[in-house]
Amino acid sequence: MPRFAANLSMMFTEVDFLDRFGAAAAAGFEAVEFLFPYEFPAEELRARLDEHGLVQALFNLPPGDWAAGERGIACLPDREDEFVASVEAALRYAEALDCPKLHVMAGLPGDPDDASYLDRYIEHVRYAADQAAASGRLILLEPLNPYSVPGYLISSIKQTLPIIEQVDRPNVKLQLDLFHAQLTGGDVAHTIEALGAEGIGHVQLASVPDRHEPDQGELYYPYVLAKLDEVGYDGWVGCEYNPAGDTVAGLGWLDAYRDAP
Repeated sequence: MPRFAANLSMMFTEVDFLDRFGAAAAAGFEAVEFLFPYEFPAEELRARLDEHGLVQALFNLPPGDWAAGERGIACLPDREDEFVASVEAALRYAEALDCPKLHVMAGLPGDPDDASYLDRYIEHVRYAADQAAASGRLILLEPLNPYSVPGYLISSIKQTLPIIEQVDRPNVKLQLDLFHAQLTGGDVAHTIEALGAEGIGHVQLASVPDRHEPDQGELYYPYVLAKLDEVGYDGWVGCEYNPAGDTVAGLGWLDAYRDAP
C-alpha cells in the first residue's frame, strides 16, 4: 500500500510554513517533503518533525536565485563554488532532519544546443553523489515537463535515464514525478514496470493536467499506485500538488488508502 508524504511547499498553505507540520500530522500524514528548508534553522525544523512524529522524506538542494527564475545551478557555468557550497548546506540539513534523499535541480541552460551544460551537470551530480554517499544518502534527478518549466535541462524520463547511466554512481536514482511523466511521455504503467523498484528513487503525484488532488484528471491513480505496489516500490509517495480548494477538505481521496489493510 502506498505511503504518502505531504508536500509542505504546496499543501496546507492556509497556515504559516512551520505550522504546516502539525497540520499535516493532524490530517493523518506520517511524512513530509518540501522544496527548500534553508529559510529556517535546521534545529527548528527538526523540532517540528519530532513534535509531530513526522519523517522527512525529501528536499532539494539550493536552486540559485529562485525569485529571479533560476531553477537549479548544477548545469550553469561559473557557479562551481556556489554548487559545492549548496551540496554542503543540503547535507548539513539532511543530517539534522535525518533525510535520506536530496534532489539536485539541473537548471536552465543558456543555450540548449551547447553540450557543455549537460557535461557540467553530470560532473556536478557525480560530485554531489560522492559527498552524499559518505552518509548513505541518495541523490535524485527529476525531469520537469516543458509546459511547467520551459527550457529546463532535463524534460523527460527517456532523456534522464541515460544521464543516470553516465553519472555511474549507485546512489543516483530517478525521481519519478508522475505529473511530469504523464505530460512528457505518458505510458506511466509500462514505465514503472520497466524501471522496477530498483530504478525509482522517489515518487510524486498530482492530477494531470491541473496539478490538483489525484482523484481527478486524466491519470487514473488507483491503477498507477497499484502498479507501484506490484513492482515492489515501498518508498514514500510525495503529494506535490496544489489543492483545488482547502487542503483538508480535498483529502477525501486518501480515505481508500487509510482504510486498506
